[in-house]
Amino acid sequence: MNPLLTQLKFLLFHKTFMWILLVVNTLGTIYGYIWYMWQLEITEPIFLIFVPDSPTASLFFSIALFGWLINRHFKLIEALALITLVKYGLWAVVMNIWTQFESGPIGFVGWMLVVSHFAMAVQALLYIPMYKFKWIHILIAAIWTLHNDVIDYVFGQMPIYRSLSEHTQTIGYFTFWLSIACIVIAIKVIKSSPNLQSK
Repeated sequence: MNPLLTQLKFLLFHKTFMWILLVVNTLGTIYGYIWYMWQLEITEPIFLIFVPDSPTASLFFSIALFGWLINRHFKLIEALALITLVKYGLWAVVMNIWTQFESGPIGFVGWMLVVSHFAMAVQALLYIPMYKFKWIHILIAAIWTLHNDVIDYVFGQMPIYRSLSEHTQTIGYFTFWLSIACIVIAIKVIKSSPNLQSK
């Protein structure tokens, strides 16, 4: 194996680094919920759980990461973390860059969101060797993810990007297929692991 890849793998799976990553993800999750607070204040209670997509995804990953650190596997949470972290990480990158083209410079905060959300998606993929979920967990996570799309784009609870509001149908279509792609990634994780495939 390439020495650089060996060092990267050592860093990624070193418990000290993973604890630091857990702290970073936890703080990011808290910041994310604060970011959504204004939208949550105008959201009907029945939809509250479906509105803060990105922080909920990072919350799933934080729980999965904590489980790995204590030698536990919260398998459903791991499936939800992989699918939703990649999905909403990439979704936010696309929405913010689209906003840049649609209405002008997004500024420091906008680019911070692009970088942090791209990092969300990347970390979910880097930790693929850690996932131990089974087919049933993918099924439940897929239902959750697609149901969330229905809530967002049928019931109008999507994250609000006012400059992109006239493109809601296009965004909804893109989001659906992004969900499918992320579910396929989770399926490939099982198919590429003989140990998981047989369970």
